[in-house]
Amino acid sequence: MPSYTAPVKDMQFILHDVLKLSQSDVPGFDELDADFTGAILEEAGKIAGEVLAPLNAVGDREGCRLENGVVYTPTGFKAAFDKMREGGWTGLDCDPEYGGQGMPHVLATATGEFFTGANMAFTMYQGLTHGAYSAIHAHGTDAQKAKWLPRMVTCEWTGTMNLTEPQCGTDLGMMRTKAEPQENGTYRITGQKIFISAGEHDMSENIIHLVLAKIPGGPEGIKGVSLFIVPKFLVDDEGQIGARNGVSVGNIEEKMGIHGNATCVMNYDGAEGYLLGEEHKGMCAMFTMMNEARLGVGMQGLAVAEAAYQNALDYAKDRLQGRAITGAENKDGPADPIIVHPDIRRSLMDQKSFAEGGRAFALWGAEMIDRSHRAGDAEAEGMISLLTPVLKGFLTDEGFDMAVLAQQVYGGHGYIEEHGMSQFARDARIAMIYEGANGVQALDLVGRKLAANGGKPAMAFFEMVKTFCKENAGDAEFDTAFLEPLKTASKHLQEAAMYFMQNGMKNPNHALAGSYDFMHLFGHVCLGLMWSKMALAAKAKLAEGAPDAAFYETKIATGRYYMARRLPATSMHLARISSGADTVMALDAANF
Repeated sequence: MPSYTAPVKDMQFILHDVLKLSQSDVPGFDELDADFTGAILEEAGKIAGEVLAPLNAVGDREGCRLENGVVYTPTGFKAAFDKMREGGWTGLDCDPEYGGQGMPHVLATATGEFFTGANMAFTMYQGLTHGAYSAIHAHGTDAQKAKWLPRMVTCEWTGTMNLTEPQCGTDLGMMRTKAEPQENGTYRITGQKIFISAGEHDMSENIIHLVLAKIPGGPEGIKGVSLFIVPKFLVDDEGQIGARNGVSVGNIEEKMGIHGNATCVMNYDGAEGYLLGEEHKGMCAMFTMMNEARLGVGMQGLAVAEAAYQNALDYAKDRLQGRAITGAENKDGPADPIIVHPDIRRSLMDQKSFAEGGRAFALWGAEMIDRSHRAGDAEAEGMISLLTPVLKGFLTDEGFDMAVLAQQVYGGHGYIEEHGMSQFARDARIAMIYEGANGVQALDLVGRKLAANGGKPAMAFFEMVKTFCKENAGDAEFDTAFLEPLKTASKHLQEAAMYFMQNGMKNPNHALAGSYDFMHLFGHVCLGLMWSKMALAAKAKLAEGAPDAAFYETKIATGRYYMARRLPATSMHLARISSGADTVMALDAANF
């Protein structure tokens, strides 16, 4: 059975040596010293490794089952969920007014990676609840917040988001779910939603569904969509649970992965619902939840890649096959461990450099969310809005690829369920699809985010990279290994953006055909920037004579690998973008 060890040391390095959180001017960050975050991360890592990881294979093997309208989660899930609640992990960064601990989002992102790496399907139950909490916290009335949030913070009540219907996924303007207004101010919700993660289960007293629906007589299309709070059980003014609402689970999907999370078909039959936010402004409220969810899904990509890498590394050190081309290294054994072979090293270095670079990228994104929300920093708000589709799309695409690479290290044993490596690949696959499929993320990046606010966030990103390179130049070895590749990659990104500007207006297909490559080009530049910052921080620690020099030397060597072997992909992506849309659009539909 696969194992999982939380990367606490690496997380601490990014939080304190790279991001330097405790030196930041963001309110609340001054409390995040290394001892404080270390204690939280160690405890989170212990729960991840000892409580959640052993249940990962159990959830995959057993799945969820539907009996008489009730979904039962896999063996051990309910007890583990109780432990998460008891430890206060479900409300780590939630508002203290409603029972949360008020920690910065960056710390919740760090612990969230541990929990997800240990058991992605399990962690989704609390992750979805947090998204629903955030939407109510941002758009609810004082009465709604007082009624729903305290028990969502503790996960006594969990939450969901209900968007997709059988006939519409991305195009939500086609939805048919209706919300009929009632004289008492409530609404009657009728319709069907599909692909609802954690839509029904046995781990909480109540489930608070956030449901998109159309109020009759409203505007056509997406402009007529509103958002509603629809509880599984009705709740009176004193907060007491009452009768079952008109919402039920029609089926649970049989899926490729995340078997331990119940993906449900939800039926709403005149269910009582309460408007969240304004009429016909449902997408505004829903995007509060979806943007948070997209960042969380990006984190899922790197978390599963990290878990898969750890197991592939252990296997590569133990599995004896062949001899090193330069001579036997395990002279007393029948063969050398496969980690001696360059192609295995290439695979492991791809995985390691992605997981560590992706971790820094995700934490930087979470830090920008905190800077935006806690310090009112408009530039940080613009930057994280620009980078959200990159975080989601790039980290999940690459995370899946790395899970497959980890499986490949095992050879035929990776294809056998006994070793558990296929679960990582199967679980990681969904992250490329839900919360906006990655092709949609790429379209959002190029079609909306790149030109948002007059292009200021994009220009700010280019300027940030340029300034970083200028301020840290002077060390010939660092310049050659890190700054020169970063400058080249950033230039490729700017050239791609310029191509869209020059050609996209004349033929929008030229921009859209290159959007997926642009998302990946952007992602590589971001990881190149992160690796340059991590190498700089590691150099400084070595200069200080910090203990554990091997950790910092390894960090620099891993960064050099990324810059030399992974970052040059920007040239390929630029070439594809510059080829335009003609070859993409050449065939008539009938000729495919």
